[in-house]
Amino acid sequence: MTLSVEETLRSLSLSEALPDAVIAQLAALASIEQFGPGATLFREGTVHHAFSVIISGHVGLEMHLPARGDVRILSLGTGDILAWSALLGNGRMTASATAMGNVELLTFRGDDLRGLCQSNHEVGFHVMSRVATALSRRLLATRLQLLDLYSTQKPQIDPVPRM
Repeated sequence: MTLSVEETLRSLSLSEALPDAVIAQLAALASIEQFGPGATLFREGTVHHAFSVIISGHVGLEMHLPARGDVRILSLGTGDILAWSALLGNGRMTASATAMGNVELLTFRGDDLRGLCQSNHEVGFHVMSRVATALSRRLLATRLQLLDLYSTQKPQIDPVPRM
């Protein structure tokens, strides 16, 4: 059975405890996209106009290092956000994203979602609060990875960010 966009949105941690009216407005802007293993979702340095939440599957984020080639910096999974800079109006990607298997995304055009957040402050508050939480977790994961690079002991906190 295939879930509707609204049902899918309700199933994600992004929308946990959101008022029904906010979910309905978000669902009206969203679409579901599917990608196969190895698909490139966007490339580092390019402009990408979509903000997404991973419904299922895993996405690898990679950065190109001149001396080392493409290096995976983070793996994202269900509930994680992808291409958050498209929501903020700067859609230039700082990493490349590759599907690590079959991936399903709940996708919003960044301009449309940003416009809704600006015109409806209740929606904006909820969306931006969740994006800030996700970015905070991603920053922690990055810090832990850096510590792991220079440490002989494994970090005690799970470095995979979740929303």
